[in-house]
Amino acid sequence: MAMTRERAADARRYAALPDPFPMWRGGALHGARIAYETWGALSAARDNVILLFTGLSPSAHAAASPSDPSDGWWEGMIGHGCAIDSGRYHVVCVNSLGSCFGSTGPASIDPATGAPYRVSFPDLSVEDIARAGFEVLRSLGIERAHTIIGPSLGGMVVLAFPAQFPGATRNAVSISGTAAASPFAIALRSIQREAILRDPDWRGGSYTDERPPATGMRIARKLGMMTYRSAAEWRQRFGRQPAGPELRSPEPFGPEFAIQSYLEAHAQRFVRAFDPNCYLYISRAMDRFDLAAHGASIEEVFARSRVERALVIGVESDLLFPVDEQRALSEALRKAGAQTTFAPLDCLEGHDSFLIDLERFGREISRFLA
Repeated sequence: MAMTRERAADARRYAALPDPFPMWRGGALHGARIAYETWGALSAARDNVILLFTGLSPSAHAAASPSDPSDGWWEGMIGHGCAIDSGRYHVVCVNSLGSCFGSTGPASIDPATGAPYRVSFPDLSVEDIARAGFEVLRSLGIERAHTIIGPSLGGMVVLAFPAQFPGATRNAVSISGTAAASPFAIALRSIQREAILRDPDWRGGSYTDERPPATGMRIARKLGMMTYRSAAEWRQRFGRQPAGPELRSPEPFGPEFAIQSYLEAHAQRFVRAFDPNCYLYISRAMDRFDLAAHGASIEEVFARSRVERALVIGVESDLLFPVDEQRALSEALRKAGAQTTFAPLDCLEGHDSFLIDLERFGREISRFLA
């Protein structure tokens, strides 16, 4: 089992986590590390840091850099003159604890056994991902972030960060996140995990790189893709176009429509890129997250966090993280005393709009940072 998914060009740096690193739900990691990438220069006062958390599956490679000129997952949002301006800010993007792109996770080697952790990895929480990001800043000698930003899972981590470390950031930008997973999201992710767990090749988590639970991962990814976008977008993009010839099959009930070709292509890429056990751990962490666990109320948690200004962005067509969840977040932040902007966007692309509609998201983020 490979410890990490490697890149041909590599801009990653690594921060060692405190040893031991206690986990939110019990247990501890030893010799753990977090992979991260940076853009822009750190100011002499160390007060221009933007800490970026990712969604469930991306690496720390959010944008191109001289060390890795390939496009990142948020290419066009980060860079000189972009909404997150690397000419002004020192941007630090972390690969989540529990992931498989350089940070310690279930696919990493357990120093106690010399073998991969697999399902012996301690329970992972959104709070652990937030704390790992905090420790990356500490390793860089940064006491307080200018702004923390995160979409999707990252939008949840952005809430857990100041809840655990009051005053550790001045500003917060939560994009398509939530203070607690909804029943719909929990149900969906539970079915995605079941597809992997029921795959005979999962083997209790002891699969090999040569034979992963590919069928389960493909189904999980297809289910995810159906909720990351909107029905209106599918209708506009695909209609009832027939499947491409590369996917047509004489088998009974084989693919017939272009939307099926699209889902299959994304699923195949995901199987090659992401570790199944890492997926299971991070997915469950999202289900379990509830910001109210940090205080008597969400408003109280935000009041203690000492966040001065906040931007909350939601998408009207988001099925997975409905815009009402972001509206409630913004109201709680206002009641807690933070100067808060709520931006409900009417993008067509659903939950994944933050990856696609860079113009609208960039305008809101740029305006907030200005």
